[in-house]
Amino acid sequence: MSNILRPISSIAYDIHKEWGVKVNYAAKPYLSAMKGLNAVSDNYGFDNGRSIVLYFLGNASTFKGEAAKALKQELKNHLNQKG
Repeated sequence: MSNILRPISSIAYDIHKEWGVKVNYAAKPYLSAMKGLNAVSDNYGFDNGRSIVLYFLGNASTFKGEAAKALKQELKNHLNQKG
């Protein structure tokens, strides 16, 4: 398995493509913010990337299926990244 992480923005665009118009209203602002992030160390306005990803994951429980599981795991990999 590769340790190279895709930018969070790329993951967010894939989530938007998969989830479509059914994006949970509570997850939507975080998904939008993630489109402006490369890593959890980035900031979006006054919010840090780590909290944005955590809030998204907390509000994305209705995003289900194999693709959803894989995309959420990519975000979790960013959270678990050392350094």
